[in-house]
This record gives sequence, C-alpha cells and structure tokens, in this order.
Amino acid sequence: MSMTDPVGDMLARIRNAQMRSKSKVNTPASKLRARVLDVLQNEGYIRGYTQVDYGSGKSELEIELKYYDGVPVIHEIQRISKPGRRVYASVKSIPRVANGLGISILSTPKGVMADHDAREQNVGGEVICNIF
Repeated sequence: MSMTDPVGDMLARIRNAQMRSKSKVNTPASKLRARVLDVLQNEGYIRGYTQVDYGSGKSELEIELKYYDGVPVIHEIQRISKPGRRVYASVKSIPRVANGLGISILSTPKGVMADHDAREQNVGGEVICNIF
C-alpha cells in the first residue's frame, strides 16, 4: 500500500503524539522528512531525531518531541501544500505565521528551509507547512 502524502503523515504523527504527551514518535524515513525535521530542530520545535535502520532497506526516524512546563512547544502544525493542490510562493509572497512568531517551511531550489532563511537568500518555493 502506497502513501500519498508522507510529509502530511509525519506531521499528523507529531500532532497526535503531542496530544497524548508522548516523548518520542516514529515515522518511516525519507530525505524530505529528514530535511523538514532538520528545520524543526534548528528552530527549536523538537529536541532532535535519529535514524534507526532495520536492515533490508527499512529505516525509521525517531523524533524526540519538546515540551515546556508540560505543554507542547508546537501549538499548531498545519500542512499547506498537499499532493492534490501544490502551493508555491515567491520571495515577496512568503506567508508570515502568527505575525512572525511561527515559521513556514519551504522546499526551495537551495534546499528545505524556514521562511526567514528563504527571504535572506532571496528564493521562493513550495510552502510545505506552517508551525506555531
């Protein structure tokens, strides 16, 4: 069975695990998911992640979630660009999340990055998700 939206699945797993106050959550590994997690880690939304290899080409990403006084650091995580409707933004039209308190994650020709990095490098791309 194939999955049509792997990044959306990962975001849903993170959201569901935080609602249940889990410390870790697993998701199948891919390069795009790892790059999105790199951005989340650099911006301080997760503690970190590790790749666990099971052999025969199977591997998972184990994500360590972050809490502050028992409350999840990620208040809201929302998928923007979906397989049925891709959303692209130029440099001038990159959305600001929660008046700059949150971030948008973009897939650009220069790699996956947060919205403020994309503005600095003067590059637009596909808006993957918004996090606040």
